[in-house]
Amino acid sequence: MRADSDGGVGTIAAADADARAATWQRVLAEAITDPAELWRVLALDPALLPSALSATRAFALRVPRGFVALMERGNPRDPLLLQVLPQAAELLAVSGFSADPLAEADCQAAPGLLTKYRGRALLVVHGACAVHCRYCFRRHYPYESLPRGPRWWAAALAAIAADPDCHELILSGGDPLLVPDAQLAELIADAAAIAHLARLRVHTRLPVVLPERIGEELCRLLARSRLRCVVVLHANHPRELSPAVAAACARLRAAGCLLLNQSVLLAGVNDDPAVLAALSERLAELGVVPYYLHALDRVAGAAHFLVDDARARAIHRELSAMLPGWLVPRLVREVPGAASKLPL
Repeated sequence: MRADSDGGVGTIAAADADARAATWQRVLAEAITDPAELWRVLALDPALLPSALSATRAFALRVPRGFVALMERGNPRDPLLLQVLPQAAELLAVSGFSADPLAEADCQAAPGLLTKYRGRALLVVHGACAVHCRYCFRRHYPYESLPRGPRWWAAALAAIAADPDCHELILSGGDPLLVPDAQLAELIADAAAIAHLARLRVHTRLPVVLPERIGEELCRLLARSRLRCVVVLHANHPRELSPAVAAACARLRAAGCLLLNQSVLLAGVNDDPAVLAALSERLAELGVVPYYLHALDRVAGAAHFLVDDARARAIHRELSAMLPGWLVPRLVREVPGAASKLPL
């Protein structure tokens, strides 16, 4: 919209957009990063604090206050809290758990570009997240090695342009939606200029933990791209799906995005068919299709979240008996070198 010389509607609209951008950035900047503050806000047992402080030296705490507000005060076993709670168990070396459980170092086709499966490519767009999930399979990823500067993704897109079989670009991270709208618009426009790309897939936790990020400008740039946009959310428990999250999902749907959700099966968080059924039902209310239920990637520091395969299969069988088929996410595991994710 044109900014009028006398400060008309164009100037006002631009100011409103700036204010909305500042809001999500302010909310992000105000995230809790000090375990002692998290303990105070949630009235947790002080005896648990020293181990949390030790764990954060290896992997920092970060959680937005809006997500914390959904947690039960005084409950150290709250399923939302457990996803972000630093614990002494993270410091234990466990056989079979490694820094790169998916062997992503072997899949790099260009700086920041991973090509695991035929027909699609994944670009690690940003090294930061709004929330530090303690089970994150990229918690040890060398984000500092990502290229910097204007249009740093040029080499990655050149590699995609040279592969006519690649039809889908996946934006991942970290969280790709931490990139400012202007830079994200440039990246999407550059991707759309590759004739054989048909789809843009955005993997993001922000609509769930920082719904303020899903503003009008972001939705507009997704809607106007010629690439078909798929947004894959990450929610593990029905209590994560607040009214603010519902509003963010509605904005994305209005922009023409297909919304999917992927969860990770986590001990103490959602290893219960009733919880997973409630999650699927709530996702359906929000217009989000349950997509994957991932077996835990065996990343060092996350062994305490492991659900063994026999129990995982039993949970999934019971879930399948509780829901219509389209609401049952596929139970899968990612195996390095496999042609696709494998049913468990």
